[in-house]
Amino acid sequence: MTKIIAPSVLAADFANIQRDIEMINNSEAEWIHIDVMDGVFVPNISFGFPVIKAMQRHAKKTMDVHLMIVNPDQYIETFKSVGADILTVHYEACTHLHRTLQAIKAAEMKAGVALNPHTPISVLEDVIRDIDLVCIMSVNPGFGGQSFIENTYKKVIQLKDMIEKSGSNAKIEIDGGVTDQNAHKLVSAGADVLVAGSFVFKAEHPAKTIKDLKALANS
Repeated sequence: MTKIIAPSVLAADFANIQRDIEMINNSEAEWIHIDVMDGVFVPNISFGFPVIKAMQRHAKKTMDVHLMIVNPDQYIETFKSVGADILTVHYEACTHLHRTLQAIKAAEMKAGVALNPHTPISVLEDVIRDIDLVCIMSVNPGFGGQSFIENTYKKVIQLKDMIEKSGSNAKIEIDGGVTDQNAHKLVSAGADVLVAGSFVFKAEHPAKTIKDLKALANS
């Protein structure tokens, strides 16, 4: 299976967001990763609905929306309406995770679950067959540009084992600190999707960086 690169627009130039979305459109990336933060679940605030809707007008790739917010259930339909193709909620923010996943699917989006660095893979055992995407946070959520947490490799291996044993079709996504230094090792451990923010957008040639990262992930 071809590995997917999902540039994170949290690291884009917000004053030139259309330009950066079009760069992703013209690159070898398959997804656009959009981090939504509310200042409550994480100590930062990012994109609101009008900005995501504006991105959708230009986006030609899958919109992979990652919610770092409390009470995600109340906004599921709204995220669908502004263009989300994949909607990922945090395990730590959902009291009734199974119900939330069903609501996302009922809104005709792919359903993802994200896990903070301290949360063990085992919490997903009872819902893994209902999940389309598991996002393993390889940094603490809230800010871009953080250092990669080395324990991530072990979690990816454990998760891959759980997915295979359960017969789930869930993809494994890694979010945080992904670079050309760890991409191949993450894929070898079982990752399917690599989210890259600062590594892409701070590069001199972002589209080439995406191309090189994709080649590395699929080598």
